[in-house]
Amino acid sequence: MKPGMVPPPPGEESQTVVLPPGWQSYLSPQGRRYYVNTTTNETTWERPSSSPGIPASPGPHRSSLPPTVNGYHASGTPAHPPETAHMSLRKSTGDSQNLGSLSPGKKQSKENTITINCVTFPHPDTMPEQQLLKPTEWSYCDYFWADKKDPQGNGTVAGFELLLQKQLKGKQMQKEMSEFVRERIKIEEEYAKNLAKLSQNSLAAQEEGSLGEAWAQVKKSLADEAEVHLKFSAKLHSEVEKPLMNFRENFKKDMKKCDHHIADLRKQLASRYASVEKARKALTERQRDLEMKTQQLEIKLSNKTEEDIKKARRKSTQAGDDLMRCVDLYNQAQSKWFEEMVTTTLELERLEVERVEMIRQHLCQYTQLRHETDMFNQSTVEPVDQLLRKVDPAKDRELWVREHKTGNIRPVDMEI
Repeated sequence: MKPGMVPPPPGEESQTVVLPPGWQSYLSPQGRRYYVNTTTNETTWERPSSSPGIPASPGPHRSSLPPTVNGYHASGTPAHPPETAHMSLRKSTGDSQNLGSLSPGKKQSKENTITINCVTFPHPDTMPEQQLLKPTEWSYCDYFWADKKDPQGNGTVAGFELLLQKQLKGKQMQKEMSEFVRERIKIEEEYAKNLAKLSQNSLAAQEEGSLGEAWAQVKKSLADEAEVHLKFSAKLHSEVEKPLMNFRENFKKDMKKCDHHIADLRKQLASRYASVEKARKALTERQRDLEMKTQQLEIKLSNKTEEDIKKARRKSTQAGDDLMRCVDLYNQAQSKWFEEMVTTTLELERLEVERVEMIRQHLCQYTQLRHETDMFNQSTVEPVDQLLRKVDPAKDRELWVREHKTGNIRPVDMEI
């Protein structure tokens, strides 16, 4: 068996059995197999028939769910029959028994489930191998079901809370990146301002000839470069800084809504669990009372014992029914929490991918703008290089002499 695969429950076929066209099989969280028709979006617990002339009908369990991929609907909701037993991780203790007739001393040698912080998980010693909801990737929806000890205190932090903290930290990091780019823009603007100021400096303005032309171009190139850096800073603001700052403006508010929603579901789960424990305790007391009255009948301590036993049996049966009802309500609450956790964590996963990709794209834009700035700066220096190659002292001397000459007749010796 491949790692991560769940063996089919007893009495059901292996995954290698060929199903009729359009049907796929999946496992519910309890390990029970069900079937989804990806064409009609119907679900059923029973294996679809492939006999000629007999349609593969899903029976009473019909659904209008979207097509499934890897056991999930396209919307991110787990693919499971909508009218099935609740998607609870805990097995019911009264599937086919009247809890009122159970004896408190008749318990299994090893429990199949364990409840931690009001959430029920399979017991580690009896747990069958579970298949991940998204086995092909490290998805949020598979690794944050349990609570974690708070390193700063004695309490615990819900797995979902850790995901929210990561999302909020990511938003803060994105804001700080935007502020970093803002500082880079300030440097560019100040640099451009100083370059423009320096280009107006009059030092060595009286240099003449071809060297004078090259020197004038050096100063002009500073003004051109200042313009390049001003344009670079403007593009940084519009194409990098502003998008980083404006991305997911209402993100924190949305995260609070998610936090409150999941927290409310956990509170409801805790309340339903308290009701289960209360009903379990009441059942134990009723069973103890029934057992005591039964013993009294055996030793014939009272003529009313038989009537008392009937009344105690009714109360015990009622207590068993109450426990089953409380367990069912608890399982409904856990099912709702389970589904909302999967849906919301997948959405957080999508948002994180979107954030990282968005930042990557804008940092790439930053490097592209920087390359363009270097290219434009190079173009401001090229005229200087051209003029420097044309500097010719001999030609400069010729031009200067032509302009400033006072006479080419040389003096001679005086005669007596």
